[in-house]
Amino acid sequence: MLEVELKLDVTPDAASLIASSAVLPADPQHKDLRATYFDTPAGDLAAAGFSLRIRTAGEERVQTIKADGATNAGLFMRSEWEMPAAGDTPVLDHTTPLKALLGERAADLGAVFEVHVERTIWNVAEGEAQIEAVLDRGQVLAHGRGELICEFELELKSGPPAALFTLARKLDDIAPVRIGVLSKSERGYGLVAPPGKSVKGAPVTLKPEMDAATAFQHIAHACLRQFRQNEALLMEHRRAKALHQARVALRRLRSAFSLFKPLFGEDAKAAALREELRWLAGSLGEARNLDVLIDRAPAGALKARLEHARAEAYDRVEAALASPRARALMLDLMEWLADGAWLADADTAPSKSEPVREYAMRTLHRARRRVKKGGPNLAKVDDDARHELRKDAKKLRYASEFFAALFDAKRGRRRHKRFIAALTDLQDQLGLLNDLATAPEEIAKLDLADDAEAQALLGSESKPHLIDAAAKAYDRLVDTKRFWRKGHVV
Repeated sequence: MLEVELKLDVTPDAASLIASSAVLPADPQHKDLRATYFDTPAGDLAAAGFSLRIRTAGEERVQTIKADGATNAGLFMRSEWEMPAAGDTPVLDHTTPLKALLGERAADLGAVFEVHVERTIWNVAEGEAQIEAVLDRGQVLAHGRGELICEFELELKSGPPAALFTLARKLDDIAPVRIGVLSKSERGYGLVAPPGKSVKGAPVTLKPEMDAATAFQHIAHACLRQFRQNEALLMEHRRAKALHQARVALRRLRSAFSLFKPLFGEDAKAAALREELRWLAGSLGEARNLDVLIDRAPAGALKARLEHARAEAYDRVEAALASPRARALMLDLMEWLADGAWLADADTAPSKSEPVREYAMRTLHRARRRVKKGGPNLAKVDDDARHELRKDAKKLRYASEFFAALFDAKRGRRRHKRFIAALTDLQDQLGLLNDLATAPEEIAKLDLADDAEAQALLGSESKPHLIDAAAKAYDRLVDTKRFWRKGHVV
């Protein structure tokens, strides 16, 4: 069975407001559910993208196996296998892929974590669509640790996917909702693993038989997933690394829009979404710049002043992320990816249907050419020119990461590793130069332009050394073989 659902994270107070509103029908169903999730000690199922659980509801037990789907940032499309369970021990047979996957390791399956929820179910008619709205409130438990769960899942039973977003916006009008990106199994595995301070972009699973449009959807959802995971960490702990990775996720997403622009043509919605992503990324910039300055500042009055300014900047970050504008952007983006007019535009059909490997090779070549053109004579150009090169290098870096799975032969992997290393070096040096260029503006905002200690943070004396290091990194990159084609770099 193919399952299409929109997951929404809510606070307990928001859940109560929505549950008692007139948007949802009266007399919902109620269930108390307990689910035990299983895996091998080595985590073979999670590593392969599967989850295995036995759920108990009253006297009924059901075993469910789920496979990760193509879209994993809010809009889930997953393959699922269900069967009645006689007890608390999983049964693997040839009707599911797990027996072949695990082989003899199936004997090592054991309970890893449990999920306990109170489930409320409404059947909602939204236009011509039928939607099952499910509210789960409870917790996931593992190794003596626990995490609260409060989420809506809107599952499309019939009708167009747009109905899911229409209903989601109605819920958001009552109380704030955010796109959910973690399944319950991922929450459980997150409790088993050591807690992280940020989430880096995961490899994107692209296959050569995909067309360019499908590849773009995969990439965009991966970026959204990275953003939402870091947004949650940022809102909870105000961690600098989470803010940085949230910005990275938004930059990656904006780069994906640029790299795949031929697929959208003159689509006005695509242009509007890019501008809103620019706004959201910009709202995080001041806090990030202050984080960089604070890392350089010695203990004392100046650092205390910077930390006070940082706290105010993070207040503005939280306000932006919690705003109706930001929440609307996420829902609009999700809907456009799943059901936007660009998908049916006949003028861009050739680009959308092009095999992704061919599209990737041409795109990588074009992105590398821009970097190569902008890199000579770094010592003679101004800060703005170096900043433009930095942006082009980022775009090439993200494209190289997005398309890596398409060039996974042994030689391709080696060349990719060397190419990314050279590109990262250039990007790092240009990033340090950009920090030098932006620091005076931040110092001026704090009325510290005449403060000798603040001026010492600018590190202007290191600029010639950084320019030289960037020039050498550029030369290494130009000399590094391209991983996406055979032969020598030209």
